Amino acid sequence: MSSIRLDKGGCRVDRSHHISFIFDGRTYSGFEGDTLASALLANGVRVIGRSFKYHRPRGIFSAGVEEPNALVTLRKGSRAEPNTRATEIELYDGLEATSQNCWPSPKFDLMAVNQLAGNAFAAGFYYKTFMGPKMLFNKTTEVWWQFEKLIRRAAGLGKAAIGADPDIYERMNAWCDVLVVGSGPAGLAAAECAVTSGANVILCEQQPFVGGSLVGSSATIDNEDAWLAARFAKLRKSQNLRILTRTTVQSYFDDNTLLAIERVADHKAQPDKYEPRQRAWTIRAKSIVMATGAFERPLVFSGNDRPGIMLADAGRRYVSEFGVAPGRNIALFTNNDTAYLAAQDMAAGDANISLIIDVRSDVSAEMRAIAASIGAPVHAGWGIARTTGMLGISSLHVGPLKPGTNRISSKLQRFEVDCLLVSGGWSPAIHLTSQFGDKPLWDEELQAFLPGRPQQNWHGAGAMAGQFGFAAGFES
Repeated sequence: MSSIRLDKGGCRVDRSHHISFIFDGRTYSGFEGDTLASALLANGVRVIGRSFKYHRPRGIFSAGVEEPNALVTLRKGSRAEPNTRATEIELYDGLEATSQNCWPSPKFDLMAVNQLAGNAFAAGFYYKTFMGPKMLFNKTTEVWWQFEKLIRRAAGLGKAAIGADPDIYERMNAWCDVLVVGSGPAGLAAAECAVTSGANVILCEQQPFVGGSLVGSSATIDNEDAWLAARFAKLRKSQNLRILTRTTVQSYFDDNTLLAIERVADHKAQPDKYEPRQRAWTIRAKSIVMATGAFERPLVFSGNDRPGIMLADAGRRYVSEFGVAPGRNIALFTNNDTAYLAAQDMAAGDANISLIIDVRSDVSAEMRAIAASIGAPVHAGWGIARTTGMLGISSLHVGPLKPGTNRISSKLQRFEVDCLLVSGGWSPAIHLTSQFGDKPLWDEELQAFLPGRPQQNWHGAGAMAGQFGFAAGFES
C-alpha cells in the first residue's frame, strides 16, 4: 500500500499550513487538520506497530475511536502517553510519536519469531505450562515466579512514563435539562429541538468539530446540501446551549449523572501556562439523548489483519476529510450497500477502486449502477479465501460461494491490490446505555445488538434509536 495525498479533497485539512512531525525518529510532513493516522498514510507509512502475542505487522484499520491496531506512544519523558490511537491524535508542529511492541523497528521485529510457535501459544498457555505440572521436585511456585518475570516483560504494548506528570487537570460540575451525546445529524436535530423548547442543553462531541457522519460526506438531508452548516450556525447563536468538543462521555451513573473527559490541550505539544491538559466534567441531566452513532463491522477471512486492510467508511473518510487515498489500487469486500456509497465518494475524490466483492448474489440495480459509474466490476456472490503479503496486503484470492453454503469454491482468482476495504454492516454504539439499563437486545435482521429498555430518562436517536427511540419533547 503506497498511500498518496490526493490533489483534491480534504475538507478538514489546510493545505497552506504544513506541519512537521516525527514518527520513529524520522521526520515527516503533514497539513493542519490531519490526524497522525492520515499524515502517516499520506507519507506511505504502512506498518505502525506489531500485534501483542505473535508480533504480526499492524497498520491503520479505522479512522476513529474504534481503532484497534495503530496504537503509539505520544510525546517523550514525563509527558509520554502510551497506547494512544493514531486516529485520534491531532497533528501539531513538533509532534513526536513512536511505535510499540516491536524491536528494533515495526518493519523488522525480532519477536516476530513467535509466529513460528503459534500453536504452542494458546490462550493462557503460560498458566497451563508453568503453573500446571509439578516441576523441579515439586517446586512449582519457584518455577512460576521465574517465568512470570519474563511474561510480565513481554506483556502489554506501550510503557508508561516514570516521571511525575507536569501537567494540571481540572474538575467541573454542570447541570442541564438535556444532555445530547454526539453531534451527528441526529444529535444536532435533537439539540435544536431541545433548545427551541427552551431547555438548557449541553452538547458533547468527541471530535474537534460537529457533524458526525455528515463531515466530508456527499449525503444530503431534506435535499439541503448546507443542512449541517445551517443547523450549526443556528445552534451557535443559542444562549441556552453549551457545546463541548473534544469531549468523550465515558461513564453513566445513577440519577442521570455522567462523566465526560474534555481534551483541552491534547492537540498541543504542551498546554499553555495555567491551562489544564484535560478537564473532567460531572454532568447531571434531567434528560439525555444518546446520539452516539454506529460502528462499521469488519469481515473475517484468512489474512484479514494485514496492513492495508481497513474499514470501508474509514477509507471514505481519509479521502473526503483528509485528501488521502488509502491505496493506489483499492478493492472492496462487503455484504451491504453502504460500501458502494463509500466507493462512490472515494472515486469522486480520484481514488482508484479496482473491484468490488459482494457476498450477496442479489445486488440491487442501483448499487450495480454506482459500481459501473466508477469503473469497478462487481463479483456478486463471491468471497475472499485469503490475502497474501509480507508487510501488507499485496493480493486477494477470491472465488464464488457455493450455493446454500458459506464455503468458497476451490477455483480461485487472484487480484493484485495494495488496499482492501471491508464492510460487514453496522452496529449501534451502545456502550453508554449498557452501563446502566437492561441488557442489550439482539436484532436478527440487523445482526447487531440494540440498546436495552431504559431504566433512566434517556432517549436514543439516529442509529441508537432502536425500539425506544427519540420523540419530540423532553421530560423535565
